[in-house]
Amino acid sequence: MLMAKRILQAERLRRVPPHFSWIDHRLVRADYLRRADAPAWALYLVLVTVGDEHGLSYYGDGTLGRMLSLTDAEVAAARAQLVTADVIAYEKPLYQVLALEPVALAARAGREGPR
Repeated sequence: MLMAKRILQAERLRRVPPHFSWIDHRLVRADYLRRADAPAWALYLVLVTVGDEHGLSYYGDGTLGRMLSLTDAEVAAARAQLVTADVIAYEKPLYQVLALEPVALAARAGREGPR
């Protein structure tokens, strides 16, 4: 049985902001979330939020760590998980949030488990 949806607060209806930031629903539907742990996804959220229209940002590990209450080592581990999950690219000091793989590739990778 499908649940009927209704807008709870029409005055707070979400819209894509002019500064170009979004989260792709395929992170859930194509099982990307299994590819990394919670601190890595927290880092991803920050990178998506601060990135420009190409997904690029220059935030340093110290700043990211302070924002997320992570040590430099934890930021590095989170970044490594996101690179392995194929959702970001990193060449110090530049991050790029990547477009997600086409649906068929993402689904196959999700069935095969973490990389």
